Amino acid sequence: ANEKQVEEAFKILTADPNVKAILVNIFGGIMKCDTIASGIINAAKNVKLEVPLIVRLEGTNVEEARKMIESSDVNILTASDLNDAARKAVNSIS
Repeated sequence: ANEKQVEEAFKILTADPNVKAILVNIFGGIMKCDTIASGIINAAKNVKLEVPLIVRLEGTNVEEARKMIESSDVNILTASDLNDAARKAVNSIS
């Protein structure tokens, strides 16, 4: 998915008032995680997300991707695995 597609997905999700958090789980086998992280960061900025965003990435350039997310000015929680992501999503709305 490209940045515009991620942005559209965020718009669709946040249009539903029942959506309390967004969890993105990516296993980047072919696509580099830093490229995916950049798209997620920019899409989140453009949509101005008001719900928690939890991102779990695994694959090529994952450490660089995590650093990008953590140093961005967007409130994104990173997770080490899917269980961690699920816990953070639940805790973010509790």
